Amino acid sequence: MKPLLKAILLIAIPVCAAVLLVAASEKLGSHQEGESLKQLENTVRKTVMTCYATEGVYPPSVKYMEDNYGIQIDHSRYSVFYEIFGDNIMPQITVMEIPDAEEEVISDEEG
Repeated sequence: MKPLLKAILLIAIPVCAAVLLVAASEKLGSHQEGESLKQLENTVRKTVMTCYATEGVYPPSVKYMEDNYGIQIDHSRYSVFYEIFGDNIMPQITVMEIPDAEEEVISDEEG
């Protein structure tokens, strides 16, 4: 094999491997973020049901669940919307991920 071809392969192969590794890790990271969102919503729902079973009423707020049932919410990453409709009606629970400020700036510049 020619020396020039060897040199090119010695550079190209590690670069290609690095690009593939970065792409795979980004895909894995986005999947884990989606799972974290689902897990938080399930935790809030289970806490609501535990409170209802224990106290006979649904919790009055997310803060109440944090203070009395020990759930931990990263408020810098997630917004938890908790709407109560009545004493014996399961509250509506919605968990949404808060977009990064940097991503919003990039999106605004593109549009």
